[in-house]
Amino acid sequence: MPQPSAPVDADRPSGVLMPAPAGKPRKVPRVVVLGGGTVGLYSARRLRRRLGRRDAAIVVVDPRPYMTYAPFLPEAAAGSIDPRNVVAPHRRALKGVDVLQGHVTQIEHAQRRVQITPIEGEPYWVTYDHLVVGLGSVARTLPIPGLAEVGIGFKNVEEAIALRNHVLGRIDVAASTWDPELRRKMLTFVFVGGGFAGVEALGEVEDMARYAVRKYGQIEPDEMRFVLVEGSRRILPEVSEELGGYTLEQLRKRHIEIYLSTFLSSCVDGHIVLSDGTEFDAETVVWTAGVKANPVLKDSDLPLDKIGRVICNEYLQITAADGTVVADAWAAGDCAAVPDLYNPGATCPPNAQHALREGNHIGDNLALVLRSADPTPYKHRNVGAVASLGMYKGVAQMFGRIKVRGFLAWVLHRTYHVFAMPTFNRKLRIAAGWTGSVLLRREVVALGSLHDPRAEFRAASVPPKPQVEQTTQDTAPTDGATAAPPLPPQKAEKDSPAAKSDAHQA
Repeated sequence: MPQPSAPVDADRPSGVLMPAPAGKPRKVPRVVVLGGGTVGLYSARRLRRRLGRRDAAIVVVDPRPYMTYAPFLPEAAAGSIDPRNVVAPHRRALKGVDVLQGHVTQIEHAQRRVQITPIEGEPYWVTYDHLVVGLGSVARTLPIPGLAEVGIGFKNVEEAIALRNHVLGRIDVAASTWDPELRRKMLTFVFVGGGFAGVEALGEVEDMARYAVRKYGQIEPDEMRFVLVEGSRRILPEVSEELGGYTLEQLRKRHIEIYLSTFLSSCVDGHIVLSDGTEFDAETVVWTAGVKANPVLKDSDLPLDKIGRVICNEYLQITAADGTVVADAWAAGDCAAVPDLYNPGATCPPNAQHALREGNHIGDNLALVLRSADPTPYKHRNVGAVASLGMYKGVAQMFGRIKVRGFLAWVLHRTYHVFAMPTFNRKLRIAAGWTGSVLLRREVVALGSLHDPRAEFRAASVPPKPQVEQTTQDTAPTDGATAAPPLPPQKAEKDSPAAKSDAHQA
Protein backbone atom coordinates (compact mmCIF):
# COMPACT_ATOMS: atom_id res chain seq x y z
CA MET A 1 0.00 0.00 0.00
CA PRO A 2 1.33 3.49 -0.76
CA GLN A 3 2.70 5.43 2.17
CA PRO A 4 0.08 7.83 3.62
CA SER A 5 0.65 11.53 3.44
CA ALA A 6 1.02 13.73 6.49
CA PRO A 7 -2.03 14.45 8.62
CA VAL A 8 -4.08 17.47 7.63
CA ASP A 9 -5.08 20.38 9.81
CA ALA A 10 -8.17 22.55 10.14
CA ASP A 11 -6.31 25.85 9.60
CA ARG A 12 -7.10 26.17 5.91
CA PRO A 13 -8.32 28.80 3.47
CA SER A 14 -11.72 28.54 1.78
CA GLY A 15 -12.68 25.37 3.65
CA VAL A 16 -9.98 23.27 1.95
CA LEU A 17 -8.06 20.76 4.05
CA MET A 18 -4.35 21.60 3.81
CA PRO A 19 -1.25 19.81 5.16
CA ALA A 20 -0.02 21.53 8.31
CA PRO A 21 3.37 21.59 10.04
CA ALA A 22 3.73 18.88 12.65
CA GLY A 23 2.74 19.99 16.10
CA LYS A 24 0.82 23.09 15.03
CA PRO A 25 -2.19 23.42 17.34
CA ARG A 26 -5.68 23.79 15.91
CA LYS A 27 -7.60 26.93 16.68
CA VAL A 28 -10.94 25.08 16.81
CA PRO A 29 -11.71 21.41 17.53
CA ARG A 30 -12.28 19.22 14.51
CA VAL A 31 -15.16 16.74 14.38
CA VAL A 32 -14.81 13.98 11.78
CA VAL A 33 -18.05 12.22 10.83
CA LEU A 34 -17.54 8.82 9.20
CA GLY A 35 -20.38 8.13 6.79
CA GLY A 36 -22.68 10.52 4.98
CA GLY A 37 -25.86 8.49 5.41
CA THR A 38 -28.75 9.33 7.69
CA VAL A 39 -26.69 9.45 10.90
CA GLY A 40 -23.80 11.32 9.32
CA LEU A 41 -25.90 13.90 7.51
CA TYR A 42 -28.25 14.67 10.39
CA SER A 43 -25.53 14.78 13.06
CA ALA A 44 -23.36 17.13 10.97
CA ARG A 45 -26.32 19.40 10.14
CA ARG A 46 -27.48 19.57 13.74
CA LEU A 47 -23.97 20.22 15.07
CA ARG A 48 -23.42 23.01 12.54
CA ARG A 49 -26.70 24.63 13.61
CA ARG A 50 -25.64 24.45 17.25
CA LEU A 51 -22.05 25.63 16.72
CA GLY A 52 -20.53 28.18 14.39
CA ARG A 53 -17.37 27.81 12.32
CA ARG A 54 -15.35 29.40 15.11
CA ASP A 55 -16.62 26.77 17.55
CA ALA A 56 -15.96 23.60 15.55
CA ALA A 57 -14.71 22.40 12.17
CA ILE A 58 -16.85 19.55 10.80
CA VAL A 59 -15.69 17.02 8.18
CA VAL A 60 -17.96 14.34 6.66
CA VAL A 61 -16.36 11.38 4.87
CA ASP A 62 -18.31 9.16 2.46
CA PRO A 63 -17.57 7.42 -0.87
CA ARG A 64 -20.79 8.82 -2.36
CA PRO A 65 -21.56 12.53 -2.75
CA TYR A 66 -25.08 12.10 -1.41
CA MET A 67 -27.23 10.52 1.29
CA THR A 68 -29.70 7.85 0.15
CA TYR A 69 -33.09 7.79 1.86
CA ALA A 70 -33.49 4.01 1.89
CA PRO A 71 -37.27 3.80 2.60
CA PHE A 72 -37.93 5.32 -0.83
CA LEU A 73 -35.78 2.83 -2.77
CA PRO A 74 -38.74 0.48 -3.54
CA GLU A 75 -40.72 3.36 -5.06
CA ALA A 76 -37.65 4.47 -7.02
CA ALA A 77 -37.30 0.92 -8.38
CA ALA A 78 -40.99 0.98 -9.39
CA GLY A 79 -40.74 4.35 -11.11
CA SER A 80 -43.09 6.12 -8.68
CA ILE A 81 -40.26 8.48 -7.68
CA ASP A 82 -37.43 9.85 -9.79
CA PRO A 83 -34.28 8.14 -8.39
CA ARG A 84 -32.50 11.51 -8.25
CA ASN A 85 -35.05 12.68 -5.70
CA VAL A 86 -34.42 9.91 -3.14
CA VAL A 87 -30.91 11.22 -2.51
CA ALA A 88 -29.80 14.40 -0.71
CA PRO A 89 -26.57 15.85 -2.19
CA HIS A 90 -24.02 16.48 0.55
CA ARG A 91 -22.77 19.74 -0.94
CA ARG A 92 -26.30 21.12 -0.86
CA ALA A 93 -27.54 19.67 2.41
CA LEU A 94 -24.36 20.21 4.44
CA LYS A 95 -23.73 23.93 4.27
CA GLY A 96 -20.73 25.01 6.31
CA VAL A 97 -19.42 21.42 6.46
CA ASP A 98 -16.36 20.05 4.64
CA VAL A 99 -17.06 16.90 2.61
CA LEU A 100 -14.38 14.38 1.65
CA GLN A 101 -15.33 11.75 -0.94
CA GLY A 102 -13.55 8.49 -0.26
CA HIS A 103 -13.62 5.21 1.66
CA VAL A 104 -12.64 4.99 5.31
CA THR A 105 -10.05 2.23 5.30
CA GLN A 106 -8.55 2.49 8.79
CA ILE A 107 -9.53 3.96 12.15
CA GLU A 108 -6.92 4.61 14.84
CA HIS A 109 -8.82 6.35 17.59
CA ALA A 110 -5.92 6.11 20.03
CA GLN A 111 -3.98 8.33 17.62
CA ARG A 112 -7.10 10.41 16.81
CA ARG A 113 -6.81 9.80 13.08
CA VAL A 114 -8.55 7.96 10.23
CA GLN A 115 -7.20 6.83 6.89
CA ILE A 116 -9.19 7.78 3.80
CA THR A 117 -8.74 6.21 0.39
CA PRO A 118 -10.11 8.57 -2.28
CA ILE A 119 -11.78 7.38 -5.47
CA GLU A 120 -8.51 8.15 -7.25
CA GLY A 121 -5.11 8.76 -5.71
CA GLU A 122 -3.21 7.54 -2.68
CA PRO A 123 -4.64 7.07 0.83
CA TYR A 124 -4.10 9.85 3.35
CA TRP A 125 -4.74 10.47 7.04
CA VAL A 126 -7.05 13.01 8.65
CA THR A 127 -6.63 13.84 12.32
CA TYR A 128 -9.47 14.89 14.59
CA ASP A 129 -10.48 15.82 18.11
CA HIS A 130 -13.91 14.14 18.12
CA LEU A 131 -15.14 11.17 16.08
CA VAL A 132 -18.69 10.30 15.01
CA VAL A 133 -19.11 6.80 13.56
CA GLY A 134 -22.12 6.56 11.25
CA LEU A 135 -20.79 4.09 8.69
CA GLY A 136 -24.08 2.21 8.44
CA SER A 137 -24.30 -1.32 7.14
CA VAL A 138 -23.62 -3.43 4.09
CA ALA A 139 -25.55 -6.37 2.64
CA ARG A 140 -25.16 -9.56 4.65
CA THR A 141 -24.49 -12.19 2.03
CA LEU A 142 -23.90 -15.92 2.38
CA PRO A 143 -21.58 -18.27 0.44
CA ILE A 144 -24.41 -19.51 -1.77
CA PRO A 145 -23.22 -20.90 -5.11
CA GLY A 146 -23.99 -18.46 -7.92
CA LEU A 147 -25.23 -15.62 -5.71
CA ALA A 148 -22.29 -13.30 -6.36
CA GLU A 149 -22.65 -13.81 -10.12
CA VAL A 150 -26.42 -13.40 -10.61
CA GLY A 151 -27.69 -11.64 -7.47
CA ILE A 152 -28.82 -8.01 -7.33
CA GLY A 153 -28.55 -6.12 -4.04
CA PHE A 154 -31.00 -3.50 -2.81
CA LYS A 155 -29.04 -1.16 -0.53
CA ASN A 156 -28.50 1.94 -2.66
CA VAL A 157 -30.11 3.93 -5.44
CA GLU A 158 -27.81 2.48 -8.11
CA GLU A 159 -29.12 -1.00 -7.33
CA ALA A 160 -32.73 0.21 -7.37
CA ILE A 161 -32.20 1.71 -10.84
CA ALA A 162 -30.46 -1.47 -12.01
CA LEU A 163 -33.33 -3.64 -10.74
CA ARG A 164 -35.97 -1.55 -12.46
CA ASN A 165 -34.01 -1.50 -15.71
CA HIS A 166 -33.34 -5.23 -15.51
CA VAL A 167 -36.98 -6.24 -14.85
CA LEU A 168 -38.35 -4.05 -17.67
CA GLY A 169 -35.55 -5.23 -19.94
CA ARG A 170 -36.42 -8.89 -19.32
CA ILE A 171 -40.05 -8.13 -20.22
CA ASP A 172 -38.94 -6.40 -23.43
CA VAL A 173 -36.73 -9.31 -24.49
CA ALA A 174 -39.29 -11.94 -23.53
CA ALA A 175 -41.86 -10.24 -25.74
CA SER A 176 -39.66 -11.07 -28.74
CA THR A 177 -38.73 -14.61 -27.67
CA TRP A 178 -40.82 -17.67 -28.40
CA ASP A 179 -38.62 -20.35 -26.82
CA PRO A 180 -40.99 -21.33 -23.97
CA GLU A 181 -38.25 -22.40 -21.52
CA LEU A 182 -36.15 -19.28 -22.08
CA ARG A 183 -39.23 -17.08 -21.94
CA ARG A 184 -40.31 -18.63 -18.64
CA LYS A 185 -36.83 -18.05 -17.19
CA MET A 186 -36.85 -14.40 -18.26
CA LEU A 187 -40.22 -13.76 -16.65
CA THR A 188 -39.41 -15.37 -13.28
CA PHE A 189 -38.33 -12.95 -10.55
CA VAL A 190 -37.04 -14.17 -7.17
CA PHE A 191 -36.76 -12.02 -4.02
CA VAL A 192 -34.83 -13.45 -1.06
CA GLY A 193 -35.71 -11.93 2.32
CA GLY A 194 -39.12 -11.20 3.80
CA GLY A 195 -38.32 -8.16 5.91
CA PHE A 196 -39.37 -4.59 5.10
CA ALA A 197 -36.84 -4.18 2.29
CA GLY A 198 -37.74 -7.45 0.56
CA VAL A 199 -41.52 -7.20 0.89
CA GLU A 200 -41.65 -3.54 -0.18
CA ALA A 201 -39.30 -4.13 -3.13
CA LEU A 202 -41.32 -7.17 -4.23
CA GLY A 203 -44.67 -5.41 -3.84
CA GLU A 204 -43.61 -2.30 -5.76
CA VAL A 205 -41.74 -4.09 -8.56
CA GLU A 206 -44.49 -6.68 -9.08
CA ASP A 207 -47.06 -3.88 -9.25
CA MET A 208 -44.93 -2.04 -11.82
CA ALA A 209 -44.37 -5.17 -13.92
CA ARG A 210 -48.11 -6.01 -14.01
CA TYR A 211 -48.81 -2.47 -15.12
CA ALA A 212 -46.10 -2.64 -17.79
CA VAL A 213 -47.24 -5.89 -19.45
CA ARG A 214 -50.62 -4.34 -20.24
CA LYS A 215 -48.79 -2.62 -23.09
CA TYR A 216 -47.43 -5.90 -24.47
CA GLY A 217 -49.76 -7.93 -26.64
CA GLN A 218 -47.21 -10.76 -26.72
CA ILE A 219 -47.17 -11.39 -22.94
CA GLU A 220 -50.02 -12.58 -20.79
CA PRO A 221 -49.98 -11.39 -17.15
CA ASP A 222 -50.06 -14.95 -15.84
CA GLU A 223 -46.78 -15.72 -17.64
CA MET A 224 -44.89 -13.65 -15.05
CA ARG A 225 -43.84 -15.47 -11.91
CA PHE A 226 -42.83 -13.71 -8.69
CA VAL A 227 -41.31 -15.71 -5.84
CA LEU A 228 -40.48 -14.66 -2.26
CA VAL A 229 -38.13 -16.83 -0.20
CA GLU A 230 -37.95 -16.24 3.56
CA GLY A 231 -35.98 -18.29 6.10
CA SER A 232 -38.25 -17.65 9.07
CA ARG A 233 -41.84 -18.74 9.60
CA ARG A 234 -43.33 -15.28 8.87
CA ILE A 235 -42.74 -12.09 6.91
CA LEU A 236 -42.52 -8.48 8.17
CA PRO A 237 -41.30 -9.27 11.70
CA GLU A 238 -41.30 -5.50 12.37
CA VAL A 239 -45.12 -5.50 12.63
CA SER A 240 -47.63 -7.70 14.46
CA GLU A 241 -48.36 -11.23 13.32
CA GLU A 242 -51.84 -10.06 12.36
CA LEU A 243 -50.49 -7.51 9.87
CA GLY A 244 -47.82 -9.93 8.72
CA GLY A 245 -50.53 -12.49 8.01
CA TYR A 246 -52.62 -9.88 6.19
CA THR A 247 -49.64 -8.96 4.01
CA LEU A 248 -49.02 -12.63 3.26
CA GLU A 249 -52.64 -13.06 2.22
CA GLN A 250 -52.58 -9.98 -0.01
CA LEU A 251 -49.39 -11.05 -1.78
CA ARG A 252 -50.76 -14.51 -2.44
CA LYS A 253 -53.93 -12.99 -3.88
CA ARG A 254 -51.63 -11.33 -6.41
CA HIS A 255 -50.35 -14.83 -7.33
CA ILE A 256 -46.96 -14.29 -5.68
CA GLU A 257 -45.42 -17.58 -4.55
CA ILE A 258 -44.13 -17.40 -0.97
CA TYR A 259 -41.82 -19.98 0.60
CA LEU A 260 -41.54 -19.64 4.39
CA SER A 261 -38.96 -21.45 6.55
CA THR A 262 -37.06 -21.96 3.32
CA PHE A 263 -33.57 -20.93 2.22
CA LEU A 264 -31.87 -20.33 -1.10
CA SER A 265 -29.39 -23.18 -1.59
CA SER A 266 -28.01 -22.39 -5.04
CA CYS A 267 -28.60 -20.12 -8.03
CA VAL A 268 -25.77 -21.08 -10.39
CA ASP A 269 -26.47 -19.75 -13.91
CA GLY A 270 -29.96 -18.79 -12.79
CA HIS A 271 -30.98 -22.31 -11.77
CA ILE A 272 -32.72 -21.80 -8.43
CA VAL A 273 -32.52 -24.55 -5.82
CA LEU A 274 -34.39 -24.05 -2.52
CA SER A 275 -33.81 -25.88 0.73
CA ASP A 276 -37.15 -27.72 0.42
CA GLY A 277 -36.04 -29.24 -2.90
CA THR A 278 -37.92 -26.85 -5.20
CA GLU A 279 -36.04 -26.14 -8.43
CA PHE A 280 -36.72 -23.73 -11.30
CA ASP A 281 -34.92 -21.23 -13.52
CA ALA A 282 -34.89 -17.43 -13.15
CA GLU A 283 -32.85 -14.59 -14.60
CA THR A 284 -33.56 -12.24 -11.69
CA VAL A 285 -32.48 -12.86 -8.07
CA VAL A 286 -32.85 -9.92 -5.65
CA TRP A 287 -31.04 -10.30 -2.31
CA THR A 288 -32.56 -8.43 0.65
CA ALA A 289 -31.81 -10.97 3.39
CA GLY A 290 -30.41 -8.75 6.09
CA VAL A 291 -27.49 -6.41 6.71
CA LYS A 292 -24.32 -6.34 8.82
CA ALA A 293 -22.18 -3.56 10.28
CA ASN A 294 -19.58 -1.98 8.01
CA PRO A 295 -16.59 -4.40 7.97
CA VAL A 296 -14.00 -1.61 8.31
CA LEU A 297 -14.87 -1.51 12.03
CA LYS A 298 -13.29 -4.93 12.56
CA ASP A 299 -9.83 -3.51 11.85
CA SER A 300 -10.27 -0.49 14.14
CA ASP A 301 -9.37 -0.08 17.83
CA LEU A 302 -13.00 0.66 18.76
CA PRO A 303 -14.84 -1.81 21.05
CA LEU A 304 -17.33 -4.02 19.18
CA ASP A 305 -20.05 -6.43 20.22
CA LYS A 306 -20.25 -10.04 19.04
CA ILE A 307 -21.88 -9.12 15.70
CA GLY A 308 -19.42 -6.36 14.84
CA ARG A 309 -21.32 -3.25 15.98
CA VAL A 310 -19.72 -0.44 17.98
CA ILE A 311 -20.77 -0.60 21.65
CA CYS A 312 -22.56 2.54 22.87
CA ASN A 313 -24.23 3.84 26.00
CA GLU A 314 -27.52 5.73 26.22
CA TYR A 315 -25.71 9.01 25.50
CA LEU A 316 -24.51 7.59 22.14
CA GLN A 317 -20.92 7.63 23.41
CA ILE A 318 -18.74 4.68 22.44
CA THR A 319 -17.94 2.54 25.47
CA ALA A 320 -15.85 -0.50 26.30
CA ALA A 321 -17.55 -3.77 27.20
CA ASP A 322 -17.37 -2.86 30.90
CA GLY A 323 -19.13 0.47 30.30
CA THR A 324 -16.03 2.67 30.38
CA VAL A 325 -16.54 5.63 28.06
CA VAL A 326 -14.11 5.94 25.14
CA ALA A 327 -13.20 9.61 25.15
CA ASP A 328 -14.23 11.81 22.21
CA ALA A 329 -16.00 9.01 20.28
CA TRP A 330 -19.68 8.74 19.34
CA ALA A 331 -21.69 6.31 17.21
CA ALA A 332 -25.25 5.59 16.03
CA GLY A 333 -27.24 3.89 13.30
CA ASP A 334 -26.94 0.42 11.81
CA CYS A 335 -23.28 0.05 12.84
CA ALA A 336 -23.91 0.83 16.53
CA ALA A 337 -25.44 -1.14 19.41
CA VAL A 338 -27.50 1.63 21.03
CA PRO A 339 -29.45 0.58 24.15
CA ASP A 340 -33.22 0.98 23.90
CA LEU A 341 -34.29 2.64 27.15
CA TYR A 342 -37.94 1.74 26.55
CA ASN A 343 -37.03 -1.95 26.18
CA PRO A 344 -34.37 -2.75 28.80
CA GLY A 345 -31.82 -5.27 27.59
CA ALA A 346 -32.56 -4.62 23.91
CA THR A 347 -30.89 -2.35 21.37
CA CYS A 348 -32.56 0.12 19.04
CA PRO A 349 -33.60 -1.51 15.74
CA PRO A 350 -31.58 -0.57 12.64
CA ASN A 351 -34.17 1.53 10.84
CA ALA A 352 -34.42 5.05 9.43
CA GLN A 353 -36.70 6.18 12.26
CA HIS A 354 -34.00 5.67 14.88
CA ALA A 355 -31.06 6.64 12.67
CA LEU A 356 -32.56 10.07 11.96
CA ARG A 357 -33.23 10.81 15.63
CA GLU A 358 -29.92 9.36 16.81
CA GLY A 359 -28.07 11.56 14.31
CA ASN A 360 -29.78 14.68 15.62
CA HIS A 361 -29.14 13.61 19.21
CA ILE A 362 -25.42 13.14 18.60
CA GLY A 363 -25.29 16.66 17.17
CA ASP A 364 -27.01 18.04 20.26
CA ASN A 365 -24.88 16.06 22.73
CA LEU A 366 -21.60 16.88 21.02
CA ALA A 367 -22.50 20.56 21.03
CA LEU A 368 -23.20 20.31 24.77
CA VAL A 369 -19.89 18.58 25.47
CA LEU A 370 -17.93 21.13 23.43
CA ARG A 371 -19.53 23.81 25.61
CA SER A 372 -18.57 21.91 28.77
CA ALA A 373 -22.15 20.77 29.50
CA ASP A 374 -23.44 17.26 30.23
CA PRO A 375 -24.96 15.14 27.43
CA THR A 376 -28.52 13.83 27.63
CA PRO A 377 -29.67 10.21 27.15
CA TYR A 378 -31.23 9.12 23.88
CA LYS A 379 -34.64 7.57 24.19
CA HIS A 380 -37.33 7.26 21.60
CA ARG A 381 -40.55 5.30 21.72
CA ASN A 382 -41.26 3.63 18.41
CA VAL A 383 -44.06 5.54 16.67
CA GLY A 384 -44.85 2.62 14.39
CA ALA A 385 -43.97 0.98 11.11
CA VAL A 386 -45.34 1.60 7.62
CA ALA A 387 -44.81 -0.42 4.46
CA SER A 388 -45.88 0.08 0.86
CA LEU A 389 -47.01 -2.96 -1.15
CA GLY A 390 -47.44 -1.17 -4.47
CA MET A 391 -49.62 1.65 -5.74
CA TYR A 392 -52.50 2.36 -3.31
CA LYS A 393 -51.62 -0.67 -1.16
CA GLY A 394 -49.85 -0.85 2.20
CA VAL A 395 -49.82 -1.83 5.86
CA ALA A 396 -49.09 0.26 8.95
CA GLN A 397 -48.90 -0.22 12.70
CA MET A 398 -48.95 3.02 14.70
CA PHE A 399 -47.87 3.28 18.35
CA GLY A 400 -47.95 -0.49 18.67
CA ARG A 401 -51.76 -0.68 18.76
CA ILE A 402 -53.36 1.01 15.76
CA LYS A 403 -53.33 -1.30 12.73
CA VAL A 404 -54.08 0.14 9.29
CA ARG A 405 -54.42 -1.66 5.96
CA GLY A 406 -54.86 -0.81 2.29
CA PHE A 407 -55.14 2.69 0.85
CA LEU A 408 -54.95 4.57 4.17
CA ALA A 409 -51.77 2.73 5.16
CA TRP A 410 -50.26 3.61 1.78
CA VAL A 411 -51.10 7.29 2.39
CA LEU A 412 -49.53 7.12 5.87
CA HIS A 413 -46.39 5.55 4.38
CA ARG A 414 -45.95 8.34 1.86
CA THR A 415 -46.83 11.11 4.30
CA TYR A 416 -44.44 9.96 7.01
CA HIS A 417 -41.47 9.42 4.73
CA VAL A 418 -41.82 12.57 2.66
CA PHE A 419 -41.68 14.61 5.88
CA ALA A 420 -38.64 12.62 7.03
CA MET A 421 -36.80 13.25 3.74
CA PRO A 422 -34.11 15.90 4.30
CA THR A 423 -34.26 19.31 2.55
CA PHE A 424 -37.39 21.08 1.37
CA ASN A 425 -36.14 20.81 -2.20
CA ARG A 426 -36.40 17.02 -2.14
CA LYS A 427 -39.77 17.00 -0.36
CA LEU A 428 -41.22 19.25 -3.06
CA ARG A 429 -39.73 17.25 -5.93
CA ILE A 430 -41.06 13.96 -4.54
CA ALA A 431 -44.55 15.38 -4.02
CA ALA A 432 -44.51 16.82 -7.55
CA GLY A 433 -43.41 13.45 -8.94
CA TRP A 434 -46.26 11.67 -7.19
CA THR A 435 -48.74 14.19 -8.58
CA GLY A 436 -47.36 13.70 -12.08
CA SER A 437 -47.65 9.91 -11.76
CA VAL A 438 -51.32 10.21 -10.78
CA LEU A 439 -52.15 12.54 -13.67
CA LEU A 440 -49.91 11.12 -16.41
CA ARG A 441 -49.24 7.54 -15.24
CA ARG A 442 -45.77 6.29 -14.50
CA GLU A 443 -43.20 5.55 -17.19
CA VAL A 444 -42.33 1.88 -17.69
CA VAL A 445 -39.44 1.82 -20.14
CA ALA A 446 -36.02 0.20 -19.79
CA LEU A 447 -33.17 2.53 -20.72
CA GLY A 448 -30.74 0.00 -22.17
CA SER A 449 -27.52 -1.04 -20.44
CA LEU A 450 -27.22 1.73 -17.88
CA HIS A 451 -24.75 -0.39 -15.90
CA ASP A 452 -22.37 -0.41 -18.89
CA PRO A 453 -23.25 2.50 -21.21
CA ARG A 454 -20.03 2.16 -23.23
CA ALA A 455 -20.69 -1.45 -24.27
CA GLU A 456 -22.15 -0.52 -27.66
CA PHE A 457 -19.36 1.98 -28.38
CA ARG A 458 -16.70 -0.61 -27.53
CA ALA A 459 -18.35 -3.15 -29.80
CA ALA A 460 -18.42 -0.64 -32.65
CA SER A 461 -14.75 0.23 -32.07
CA VAL A 462 -13.48 -3.35 -32.33
CA PRO A 463 -12.34 -4.11 -35.90
CA PRO A 464 -14.34 -6.93 -37.52
CA LYS A 465 -12.75 -10.33 -37.70
CA PRO A 466 -11.55 -11.35 -41.17
CA GLN A 467 -13.94 -13.73 -42.88
CA VAL A 468 -12.63 -17.18 -43.72
CA GLU A 469 -13.21 -18.14 -47.34
CA GLN A 470 -15.50 -21.11 -47.64
CA THR A 471 -14.81 -23.97 -50.03
CA THR A 472 -17.14 -24.91 -52.84
CA GLN A 473 -18.11 -28.00 -50.93
CA ASP A 474 -19.07 -25.90 -47.86
CA THR A 475 -21.19 -23.46 -49.85
CA ALA A 476 -22.80 -25.84 -52.29
CA PRO A 477 -26.40 -26.83 -51.51
CA THR A 478 -27.06 -30.44 -50.76
CA ASP A 479 -30.10 -32.35 -51.90
CA GLY A 480 -31.47 -29.26 -53.61
CA ALA A 481 -31.47 -27.20 -50.41
CA THR A 482 -30.39 -23.60 -50.82
CA ALA A 483 -30.16 -22.60 -47.16
CA ALA A 484 -30.64 -23.80 -43.62
CA PRO A 485 -34.21 -24.97 -43.08
CA PRO A 486 -36.43 -22.28 -41.55
CA LEU A 487 -38.49 -22.68 -38.43
CA PRO A 488 -41.38 -25.05 -39.17
CA PRO A 489 -44.36 -22.97 -40.30
CA GLN A 490 -46.74 -24.56 -37.84
CA LYS A 491 -44.34 -23.95 -34.94
CA ALA A 492 -43.74 -20.37 -36.03
CA GLU A 493 -47.43 -19.61 -36.36
CA LYS A 494 -48.18 -21.21 -33.03
CA ASP A 495 -45.41 -19.88 -30.84
CA SER A 496 -44.09 -16.65 -32.36
CA PRO A 497 -44.70 -13.36 -30.52
CA ALA A 498 -46.28 -11.87 -33.65
CA ALA A 499 -48.79 -14.69 -33.91
CA LYS A 500 -49.53 -14.44 -30.21
CA SER A 501 -50.09 -10.69 -30.61
CA ASP A 502 -52.47 -11.27 -33.53
CA ALA A 503 -54.41 -13.80 -31.51
CA HIS A 504 -54.58 -11.43 -28.56
CA GLN A 505 -55.89 -8.61 -30.76
CA ALA A 506 -58.45 -10.92 -32.38
